[in-house]
Amino acid sequence: MTSPSVSRSKGQTPIAGDAGAIFDLAPVSMWLEDFSAVKAQFDAWRAEGVTNLRAHLMADPRRVAQCSSRIRVLRVNDRTLELFEAESEAHLVANLDRVFRDDMLLTHIGELCQLWDGAGGFSSAAVNYTLGGRRLDIQLRATVLPGHETDLSRVLLTAEDVTAREEALRGELLNRQYAEGLFEHSPVSLWVEDFSRIREMLEDLRFQGITDLRVFTDVHPEFVLECMSEIRVIEVNRATLDMFCAPDAPTLLENLQHVFRDGMQAHFREQLIELWNGRLVHSREVLNYALDGTDRNAIMQFSVIPGREADWSRVLVSLTDITARKKAEAYLVYLGKHDVLTGLYNRGHYIDMLNRLTRQRISPVSAVVLDINGLKAVNDDWGHDAGDALLRRIGEVLKEAAGERWHAARVGGDEFVLLMPRADAAETATTLAAIAQLVEVNNQFYSGMPMSLSMAASTQGQGEALEAMMRRADQAMYAQKRDHYARAAVGG
Repeated sequence: MTSPSVSRSKGQTPIAGDAGAIFDLAPVSMWLEDFSAVKAQFDAWRAEGVTNLRAHLMADPRRVAQCSSRIRVLRVNDRTLELFEAESEAHLVANLDRVFRDDMLLTHIGELCQLWDGAGGFSSAAVNYTLGGRRLDIQLRATVLPGHETDLSRVLLTAEDVTAREEALRGELLNRQYAEGLFEHSPVSLWVEDFSRIREMLEDLRFQGITDLRVFTDVHPEFVLECMSEIRVIEVNRATLDMFCAPDAPTLLENLQHVFRDGMQAHFREQLIELWNGRLVHSREVLNYALDGTDRNAIMQFSVIPGREADWSRVLVSLTDITARKKAEAYLVYLGKHDVLTGLYNRGHYIDMLNRLTRQRISPVSAVVLDINGLKAVNDDWGHDAGDALLRRIGEVLKEAAGERWHAARVGGDEFVLLMPRADAAETATTLAAIAQLVEVNNQFYSGMPMSLSMAASTQGQGEALEAMMRRADQAMYAQKRDHYARAAVGG
């Protein structure tokens, strides 16, 4: 509502007959005001060349107050006194500066501009205050009464209290902003998706008499792909963009084929079966990919949003990134099987492998047993870092010799074994020669500290136990090691 500086005439302005009774008894706040002095001010500004009233008022806010001071309140009704907690009309008029304050300026500019443009009134949403200090949200409507269009001397205003509605709208806005804030700033990847078309496709199958979706998708795997193509992503949050290395949502959505690939079809099939069986909330572990190609292990939690159960038009999918945890688990598994220094299998895995080969009765099995000559002297003379470097070098040699077929393990401080399932004596001899050649090549790169190995090989005989075969290899290797030190002693 406007902010007049009231100049009151003596007594109430009369309103004739039934109109006066209607005015006084109306259930809505009504004000009768005189804007003729405002009209005169408009005419003066037009004479000065003002054509844009809004710009003129915004340039100097004192001009707004100048207009307000020219408005005269002629009469208000009982509902106005009740609404603004006034004891009387005189009490209200004497305290209008407490009613119209704070953020009324811009509202009043809009009202004045409507009159300036020749409208037969104006409307606005404003904030007023009761004399007790309570905030009121007001829907204001003003009409220039017939016969007063040229001088604006009689303007009827109604002020509807819409505080409850506006508070509800503000509450709804706050709730929406809160929900949007939770969504956008959640540390977990969140997706809002539309599954309505998928629901229709599943219902079509039921109509055709399909009762077991697992059996159906075994026969028709293409149905899973068709359903995947019907997912509509509505919105994703910031954590999703970060998780999948996307600069923005459009880039991510344009490249979903790079995110959901490889084994995703199998995961989605299980998700469809969950939905088919009526489980609208479920979770599972999935593997996705970021746009830079790196993998993303995640716990996927799927939920049809309450209220959308009938059509699945809004579902919430959350992806909790467990990639670091999976890598840590994989590393723990790796540590359980590998020697950290050399990268070869450790003694525990070597024993497990021997037991597995025995149980599976794989034959023949061959083995190369190796021991580094002079490791203690290297540690004593050059330090353990030099000894560790030597161990890593034999690791490199044995990894190359093992390839993808065989198993190289560090079974002691300087003892190594290459297990070769299904390798016969001829292949074992070839492998021994290959290891010797690899050592020679390796030594060319480390000429300051050549690597010397004692090694021997054996192949499992018909009906021979693996333990017996391994003892023969050990004995042959230690015999070679004794010869090496004997020759070194003679040479010394």
